[in-house]
Amino acid sequence: MNLAVKGEAAGAEYLTPHDIYLFREGSHCRLYEGLGAHPGADVASPTRFAVWAPNAETVSVIGDFNEWNPERNVLCIRDDGSGIWEGAVPGIERGARYKYRIRSRANGHVADKADPFAFCTERPPDTASRVWALDYEWSDGEWMRTRRARNALDAPMAIYEVHAGSWKRRNGAPLDYRALAHELADYVGRMGFTHVELMPITEHPFYGSWGYQTTGYFAPTARYGTPQDFMYLVDHLHRNGIGVILDWVPSHFPADGHGLAFFDGTYLFEHADPKQGFHPEWNSSIFNYGRHEVRAFLLSSALFWLDRYHVDGLRVDAVASMLYLDYARSEGEWIPNRHGGRENLEAIEFLKMLNESVYRDHPDTVTIAEESTAWPMVSRPTWLGGLGFGMKWNMGWMHDTLAYMREDPVHRKYHHGRLTFSLIYAFNENFVLPLSHDEVVHGKGSLVGKMPGGTWQQFANLRALYGYMWAHPGKKVLFMGGEFGQRREWTHEAELEWWVTELREHAGLQRWVEDLNRFYRAEPALYEVDFSHEGFEWIDCNDAETSAIAFLRRPHGGRHALLIACNFTPLPRTNYVVGVPWAGAWRELLNSDAKEYGGQGWGNLGGVEAVPVSAHGRPCSLSLTLPPLSTIVLKGEARA
Repeated sequence: MNLAVKGEAAGAEYLTPHDIYLFREGSHCRLYEGLGAHPGADVASPTRFAVWAPNAETVSVIGDFNEWNPERNVLCIRDDGSGIWEGAVPGIERGARYKYRIRSRANGHVADKADPFAFCTERPPDTASRVWALDYEWSDGEWMRTRRARNALDAPMAIYEVHAGSWKRRNGAPLDYRALAHELADYVGRMGFTHVELMPITEHPFYGSWGYQTTGYFAPTARYGTPQDFMYLVDHLHRNGIGVILDWVPSHFPADGHGLAFFDGTYLFEHADPKQGFHPEWNSSIFNYGRHEVRAFLLSSALFWLDRYHVDGLRVDAVASMLYLDYARSEGEWIPNRHGGRENLEAIEFLKMLNESVYRDHPDTVTIAEESTAWPMVSRPTWLGGLGFGMKWNMGWMHDTLAYMREDPVHRKYHHGRLTFSLIYAFNENFVLPLSHDEVVHGKGSLVGKMPGGTWQQFANLRALYGYMWAHPGKKVLFMGGEFGQRREWTHEAELEWWVTELREHAGLQRWVEDLNRFYRAEPALYEVDFSHEGFEWIDCNDAETSAIAFLRRPHGGRHALLIACNFTPLPRTNYVVGVPWAGAWRELLNSDAKEYGGQGWGNLGGVEAVPVSAHGRPCSLSLTLPPLSTIVLKGEARA
């Protein structure tokens, strides 16, 4: 195939007929290897360009290297009906800025577009793409060899959610990727989290979107450095035993003029009808999942971060908005599917393809759905009729639990079901328990600010909540700042309130989260059987009058059970009887009311002896002291 740019020599063919077949079928997962800008081995070697613009009359590469003159480097359209324009330009250095000048044959519309497959961009607010190569010498071999076990469903997973630009700052400016790598690895390692989840680092023009309005699906944001700098961040976290999950947004994209919207003078990536193609909640465009080439674009983006950046998983944003055609729409504002229903059949098929592709090519990674409805089998295999995700955020648990915790303790007995309801459906999906950034923005205040009472009660409540959360079946997500009780609502324009960690209550909470993580990782009962009834057993879920609960967690085989008891009132409960399955010593291993966590020091003096007196349907029982607003964890001697 002749790839000559007007006035230049021909290059070698780099999109094969098989590539084009897969592209047009919508199953190509590595389009980034052929589309986009690909520099040669040196400046003398031509840089190859390829862009999909099927409704264009002409496409030119404009940039630093040709004084942004659209007459200098005009691309040629392939003769295979793919709609791909391609060509080669010599003499381009790495870092050169470029865009595509696209004139539509449909209406004469002319626009300068960033490359949808660009590996690197200008630093916002500038919007040009940059010619870049992804060379990097990785040093995370040990992590990559062992990560299947680290990301498995029976592994501990305590995820620290981070916004890169506002976690810490230096002289008022965000840390770059390399500085962030060292600061984050040291802190997350000390705190005992297993993974970091980064809010979207895909390039986005509006900083205030936190990355959820993506324009660069193959480029880490240039705000914090180069692609190699971001690789270093992932590499360094891996070398310190910390996994990396990326937020990824295939649900919608912004309508910025340089981006995907109206790309070739037509609605190419999005639907033309605003009832299908416009998202009223986010004022953005919705991908046309029924177009094969669009599916291939998104599949390629997902696999790209796993292939080239060694990322361990993708948390897929706003899945509910993809599943329902009437999401955030009133009657008459949406178009039913071909069966007359509200399900987005094309998006459903795309999500299945996404998960099948990820787990086929990277079975040691994980996909996590942020899905807020009761859609069935989100985290079940596609061959069973599911969507194929590895896990799903448990938004119901989050809403119910926070609603319960907001209640004054004197009223909690009337809302006890909110606390226990999650265990009715806890094993319908592979759930992750999220206390994410969404709970501390848009006027919602901070987590500690949601807790009722004065300072000691607020922090005691939050410690009790975290103890309950870490003991509850499901993996964990905690947004940055929550681990030390930041009082200010999160803002992307400033770093966290690190200074409060010098205060007793905040320092105690931080120490509690650190100890929770280390205990969690050391006790298989808390993570091995997260997604089956075999790992959980209620002892008492009905003591609404006392606002107390007690349950067991068990590992594989049922041995070494842990007893968790929570008291959600500010009154200590002495001589509180809890049934247990066997006699002998039960050691108190965690107590959120311990003085080192900022508590009052109520407890069980290290342990309690079970006596052969039946209670709660068990042959033996313990007489416990339940500290005020607390979670305690005891471990019984192993029984066969």
